[in-house]
Amino acid sequence: MNKRGSGILLHITSLPSPFGIGDLGPWAYRFADFLSQTNQSYWQILPLNPTDLACGNSPYSSISAFAGNTLLISPELLVEQGLLSPDDVAHKPSFTAERTDYASVIPYKGRLFNRAFEHFKHHGDEKKACEEFCAQNREWLEDVALFTVIKNHHQGRVWQEWEAGFRDRDRESIETINIDFQEAIEREKFLQYLFFKQLHSLKNYCNNKGIKLIGDIPIYVSYDSADVWTHTDLFKLDKNKRPLSIAGVPPDYFSATGQLWGNPVYRWDVLQKTGYRWWIQRLAHNLSLFDVVRIDHFRGFVAFWEVPATETTALNGRWEEAPAVDFFATVKEAFPAVPIIAEDLGLITDDVKEIINRLGFPGMRVLLFAFGEDLPAHPYLPHNYVPNCIAYTGTHDNNTVKGWFENEAAPQDKARLCCYVGKNVTSTKVHEELIRLAMMSVADTVIIPLQDVLGLGQEAQMNRPAIALGNWQWRFLPEQLTTVHTEWLKKLTCTYGRAQESHQDDR
Repeated sequence: MNKRGSGILLHITSLPSPFGIGDLGPWAYRFADFLSQTNQSYWQILPLNPTDLACGNSPYSSISAFAGNTLLISPELLVEQGLLSPDDVAHKPSFTAERTDYASVIPYKGRLFNRAFEHFKHHGDEKKACEEFCAQNREWLEDVALFTVIKNHHQGRVWQEWEAGFRDRDRESIETINIDFQEAIEREKFLQYLFFKQLHSLKNYCNNKGIKLIGDIPIYVSYDSADVWTHTDLFKLDKNKRPLSIAGVPPDYFSATGQLWGNPVYRWDVLQKTGYRWWIQRLAHNLSLFDVVRIDHFRGFVAFWEVPATETTALNGRWEEAPAVDFFATVKEAFPAVPIIAEDLGLITDDVKEIINRLGFPGMRVLLFAFGEDLPAHPYLPHNYVPNCIAYTGTHDNNTVKGWFENEAAPQDKARLCCYVGKNVTSTKVHEELIRLAMMSVADTVIIPLQDVLGLGQEAQMNRPAIALGNWQWRFLPEQLTTVHTEWLKKLTCTYGRAQESHQDDR
């Protein structure tokens, strides 16, 4: 990422679709075409792991660090494959186009997937390819399929509450499940095959158009996950396999009491003795899916905020060191030119900065944070950027630029912004001003949330940290992405030297 380029941040769920949630189908390809038409180089998405209604549908809280979110499987592509008929998808609920209604989408798509699986069982078209996928991904796929089926068998209860044989992965209990629930297990594997087939197809399409996919890896995994159930020794658990301590961050911009995420923290000493095998496998898996990976909460590799599991806020935590130097030496040995973006937002100490600089990973700069009292010294102001960074107007955890300006920015913040750009700024044009600031900066890479390209307000915010409900639902409407946006973004990209090389003179 050491050449000037730019891209768009848009999660797959936010794409238009007639099936209640954005997916890997036709509109994903249309959006890739939009990126190509505007000379973009990157499409950044959020984690694609399974989500759960019980966790607010957050892509950062999943039953697996390896599995894909089967809700993103496109029914239209299943019709093209012959796994569904046109009649199967002709009648559907009246979904809301502007938001994802997960409670309605989940049962509807479940019924479609049942029909696709029935067709798969009785026809041989996909069986060989599915068998090859299962063999190549056996190490994680077997455990995820088992975990999902056993969890469903226990009415969704947390794995620690399962009967002892299943909780402790007793061989006899596992063999019983494999026999009694063979078809359900095969269905889970089949759906994973479909998800990754569609994802790889989209990635190939994007790459052929010169677009690189940026994926997202949360540093932690959920306690109620196949990963912790399978690898209890890698996490700080007590003798009853409950978390001893959990992850979070101390008080910050988003919360006066910090953020208590609830994820179990790693036993880095045990990971180190294995040569970080689980992490190397996780990175290899993601690097096969994406061209670049962003690691969320990168500072946790240097030191992490550890909170006793009995606490109700993150206030009473402590910093614990992690073996960042040794870990990334192992990573670099496995992947010499590993393309990683370090999410380095929040409280970043000098030791974290030193590690990131030594590794040569680009960090992040967010313009929405830049116009406080410490102007002109703030590191997120464009005149303080270094080339090896990723400039954002905002992220999925921020308000939109317009929403920030109208609802969060203090009068002094607005005054400083106007002074910085040398003109009076209004809420109808503030998104354009911040995008231009990012684009003209020395940052090698600029990533803009689509909401800011469209100039949308607070209603389009993707996630509100520390608020449990109502997140991860925003979707854009087809008519919102106009030729005016296309031409404006293309011109801006070319003007500031960020167009793909083959399009540098295409103005």
